[in-house]
Amino acid sequence: QVPLVESGGGSVQSGGSLRLSCVASGGTYRSRCMGWFRQAPGKEREGVAAINSGGNTNYADSVQGRFTISQDNAKNTLYLQMNSLKAEDTAMYYCAARSGACYSPSRVPYMYNYWGQGTQVTVSS
Repeated sequence: QVPLVESGGGSVQSGGSLRLSCVASGGTYRSRCMGWFRQAPGKEREGVAAINSGGNTNYADSVQGRFTISQDNAKNTLYLQMNSLKAEDTAMYYCAARSGACYSPSRVPYMYNYWGQGTQVTVSS
């Protein structure tokens, strides 16, 4: 299993920014696609953003223009820059990785093989 560890969550006011990080331990970053998902209390998990090895991205409409997903293979790290945060962004955020073939970045949870433990993001309005 590929261990994934998220960090960077916290509490911010609406309009603020946070940058989430997801580190794949072991020194090797081989995922073909990675994504960020979130789940709020009482809500289903939703795909926020995804990226493939070619740098193609796929964003949920609700975060388009506000969030940016990126990855640094040399550092084995996935990032989610979140700007203009809204109260509706409050959720537990999870990073996920798919080690198999992935040519189109997917925001569908079942496409991913590995998951991090989550980091809480709370946005006050």
